[in-house]
Amino acid sequence: MSPSSKPSSPWLKLLLLLALIAAGTVGLGAIAPRLMVSNQKVKHLTHKVSRGDLSVMVTENGAVESSNNKEIKCMVKGGSTVLWVIETGTIVQSGDELVKLDQSQIEDKILQQKIVFENALANKITAESDVAVAQTSITEYIEGTYKAEKSKIEKEIFEAEQALRKSELAVQSALRLTAKGVVKDLQLEGEQFAVDSARKDLEMKQTKLDSLEKYNKVKSVQELQSKLRAAEAKLASYEASLSLEQARLEREKKQLENCVIRAETSGMVIFPSMAAWKDTPDITEGAVVREQQTLLMIPDFSQMQVKVGIHESKVDRLKIGMKAKIQLQELILEGQVSEIAEVTRPAGWWTGNLVKYDTIIKLPQHPGLKPGMSAVVDIVLAEHQQVLTVPVAAIIEGSGGLFCWVQTAEGVRKRLVRVGDTNDQFSIILDGLNESDEVILNPLAYIDEAQELAMELEQQSSKGSSKNQDSKTAPKDNPAP
Repeated sequence: MSPSSKPSSPWLKLLLLLALIAAGTVGLGAIAPRLMVSNQKVKHLTHKVSRGDLSVMVTENGAVESSNNKEIKCMVKGGSTVLWVIETGTIVQSGDELVKLDQSQIEDKILQQKIVFENALANKITAESDVAVAQTSITEYIEGTYKAEKSKIEKEIFEAEQALRKSELAVQSALRLTAKGVVKDLQLEGEQFAVDSARKDLEMKQTKLDSLEKYNKVKSVQELQSKLRAAEAKLASYEASLSLEQARLEREKKQLENCVIRAETSGMVIFPSMAAWKDTPDITEGAVVREQQTLLMIPDFSQMQVKVGIHESKVDRLKIGMKAKIQLQELILEGQVSEIAEVTRPAGWWTGNLVKYDTIIKLPQHPGLKPGMSAVVDIVLAEHQQVLTVPVAAIIEGSGGLFCWVQTAEGVRKRLVRVGDTNDQFSIILDGLNESDEVILNPLAYIDEAQELAMELEQQSSKGSSKNQDSKTAPKDNPAP
């Protein structure tokens, strides 16, 4: 080294020292994480197995409604248009107006029906007169015409008998005179002919009387009675027509009354949409409503209930009379199951494809309960006392059954367990664990063996589903002819 370079040697030494320090720092930074990982111990979250009481419940949301609702329906035939409707939630008394419907068309129908009714009434009056005339005609014939004809014929018979008697006396006188020779035989024959003629005339009069009694009277009475029956039938027809037209007129008048709907009982008026089992839209002024459509309801506050949908996996455990806890905001009531539907609700995309059964929870009487209030219902399915329980998160399903991992002095050990009832948070252990055992929570996150069991079960499930799919899609061999 030349003399001129000696003064710079301290700076070179300093630079070399800094380079060595930097290299050492990089080396330590590279190996430090490995040292830390090797010295760090993984800590598992555990739960000590113990005995206690376990309540198995199902929780669902519902709405308060009345089990006895007085429905206010549209009774106007063919429907009508709403002119006015009372506000929902209004407290009404019996007789108060609730809804007014358009009545203009009904008034026109009433006027037309009155005209038809009056025509039917006129026809009935005419028919009644015809019946009276027919009845009078029968009486007139029997008491008047018939008696007059009979008396006339009897008078003619009497006169014929007198004429016959005179002729007979004349013949007798002619016989005596002929015997004396005073009267000739020819005159006697004339007197005898007069007797025969008088006898024939008498017979004819008597035959006329018999014909009047046996035939003419019967025939005339039958004809008059036929006219009477025809008049009575016509009257009955007009009476029926009048009754029909009167009933139609009364119905139209009733329809007019139905245009003003009044409350039959006292209570709070609500729209049907506030009842969970109704899908009728709320009515407004100007809305067109159909006949028999439920417009409003007056619920009975002494009979309140909550309807909830219970999933098909738990509905078999429900029994009538089971206790239920109902939470209404800050109010908690105790009810019981009163009804379980036999038929499921229709499932679809709007229900998340969940199959549920409607279940009715009867509520006790309590002031402040109103239809439409949201409720959270807890139904107690079972109560277990002093049983071994572990969290559901500690149990893993494998191909060989259900397993837990227990923290022991020798390390973590797998245990095959037999599980009883569960409430989705804790499960009852029937076999495989002892009291005070510490089980690993969420073993899938910490234990490789648990992960392997889960993956093995998933692979078996996927293979089984693929085999079923292949068996469905595989072509079948055609049998030999």
